[in-house]
Amino acid sequence: MSVTIKDLQAYKREGRRFAMLTAYDFTTARILDEAGIPVLLVGDSLGMTMLGYADTLPVTMEEMLHHTRAVRRGVQNALVVGDMPFMSYHASAKDAIRNAGHFLQAGANAVKLEGGGRVIELARRLVEMGVPVMAHLGLTPQSVNQFGGFKVQGRSDEAAKRIQKDALALQEAGAFSLVLEGVPADLGVAVTKSLAIPTIGIGAGVGTDAQVLVIQDMLGLSGEKVPKFVKRFADLRGEMARAVREFITEVEAGTFPDIEHSYIKASSPAPGELAASAGTRLPATADAERAVYGGSPS
Repeated sequence: MSVTIKDLQAYKREGRRFAMLTAYDFTTARILDEAGIPVLLVGDSLGMTMLGYADTLPVTMEEMLHHTRAVRRGVQNALVVGDMPFMSYHASAKDAIRNAGHFLQAGANAVKLEGGGRVIELARRLVEMGVPVMAHLGLTPQSVNQFGGFKVQGRSDEAAKRIQKDALALQEAGAFSLVLEGVPADLGVAVTKSLAIPTIGIGAGVGTDAQVLVIQDMLGLSGEKVPKFVKRFADLRGEMARAVREFITEVEAGTFPDIEHSYIKASSPAPGELAASAGTRLPATADAERAVYGGSPS
């Protein structure tokens, strides 16, 4: 059964914690959906993880929509959230509404907006237009230049109070959930307790209602340097490198492809002749050989 924004709000009331991960392509989205992840974020972090940008600022609507469509095709059950990129909602409410609509047309169930202030009114307008909004406060990556880098936010009493005030205002504007990124754990707890909507933490401590990580980070694909809040649940970078080295070795040695991984015509020579030429053991009879190798490749 497909997860909805109402389900997430029910999780909050029930005290049920949940997980969210980023996804940027069909294959990954399908795997995560089948594994039971209830929420997938097509994050503008794809600028760094998929496109090689230094930060999220160069990411365009066209790039975001391309990846959103791919993720949508891989998902049966998860709620898909599209991350509105830099300048897609900054110039005017008209731009915000139009671009949010493009996300829904591409298959997203909701959109995510970064920041408080004027974004609060934009969130209200979008909700009024029927677009579900996930809010995002704290370390908002699209404001990296304003912050002077990727730095923890809300450390001072004044900054913490501003985040708490914006969180309540975004809830009142109709946001169905709130991402809290890069804030002290005690602030994560305080904001979570003050809201009726679920909070989704990333570097905000264990006290939020949910947790999100970038898929490349949690699978160990991102390299050596990752933020403090990242836990690597696998080392796929190492496993991929091992598999690639093994492939190179077998190709260079002439042991791949072997007979098991080759197609043979029904009128092929006797198994013994093929075995002699390939240096590989074949089935004992031609009928057995055809049963193993089948017909033409597909």
